[in-house]
Amino acid sequence: MTRACIVGWAHTPFGKLEDPDVESLIARVSGEALTHAGVGSDQVDGIYVGVMNNGFSKQGFEAAQVALHRPDLAHVPATHVENACATGSAALYTALDFVESGRGRVALVIGAEKMTAKSVVETSDILLSASYRKEEGDIDGGFAGVFGRIAATYFQRYGDRSEELARIAAKNHRNGVANPYAQMRRDFGFEFCNRISDKNPYVAAPLRRTDCSLISDGAAALVVADAETAETLERAIGFRTRQHVNDHLPLSRRDPVAFQGARLAWDKARAAAGISLDDLDFVETHDCFTVAELLEYEAMGLAAPGEGYRVVREGIAEMGGKLPINPSGGLKSKGHPVGATGVSQHVMACLQLMNEAGGMQVAGAALAGVFNMGGAAVANYVSILERRK
Repeated sequence: MTRACIVGWAHTPFGKLEDPDVESLIARVSGEALTHAGVGSDQVDGIYVGVMNNGFSKQGFEAAQVALHRPDLAHVPATHVENACATGSAALYTALDFVESGRGRVALVIGAEKMTAKSVVETSDILLSASYRKEEGDIDGGFAGVFGRIAATYFQRYGDRSEELARIAAKNHRNGVANPYAQMRRDFGFEFCNRISDKNPYVAAPLRRTDCSLISDGAAALVVADAETAETLERAIGFRTRQHVNDHLPLSRRDPVAFQGARLAWDKARAAAGISLDDLDFVETHDCFTVAELLEYEAMGLAAPGEGYRVVREGIAEMGGKLPINPSGGLKSKGHPVGATGVSQHVMACLQLMNEAGGMQVAGAALAGVFNMGGAAVANYVSILERRK
């Protein structure tokens, strides 16, 4: 089996953008990614588009929208992929499978979402579909309410960790200042994140506004190619391994704070890559809520269950710490246009590995971890990336 590499990328800013729809966001990154990779449209064998939608727009059929602004791609097979908040990684992994099966040599991957055109109430309801509505559809606060319940369960079992969540928020906002693509490039500081105020109220207790990722518009794209093609191009980021593990959709059928699917994905990734966490230089992880990042510390093996607070207190995840987590600012600062997030996380990792991350740069970054999840750790994707060229 041929191994595929990432050979180019593109990324819009995240935030409340003037782009009217997903179509326009797709247009912004598709051609730019191909140019960055140094490949022509005649070399593209497949297109994979990750958009969650689910009510953000009445216009579906997102895969067919690529050719609206790139008629030179009109006859290339194009497929829409959706997997909740892990939609971007699902599109990327599908493209990698396509190339590594030998069915094509080059594939274009696009992740995009237009979220801000809907009201907060409508957006909350749309996002709640990433949970099990039959049991969780009446939770106040939408998807934030789901993670509010997870946080409350964790606090009841292991103690109140509101301070640690505030420190995670402050870390990611501080990191995001250096990210030119980030929606919120502002260092709020720990005291602001830790204090309940008019500007930082409870959204879904015990989660405050600063504990929740942002409603965002944005797009990102990747070009993947087989190893032989990658050898002819300027850059190549390879996968030491990539793992996808699912878990039960209803929280009632599993321990909601164990993130067992995420733990299994990380276990499989470390074993397949032949590494320990000590070998990683940084991780981009899915901090849709600060409690998610805390639980992911435990799932990846940085701390025992209930002891994720140690990672925070010991500064392990800080820039300059033993394992920097979210040097990009994460979803918390960068934003979370759900279909784009998984693609964006891989772009951020590629920038680090190419030593092109500017003020976000982790010195000497050579081996990266990426964790992207759909729902409350239902669809779990772990990539271990390294520079090949």
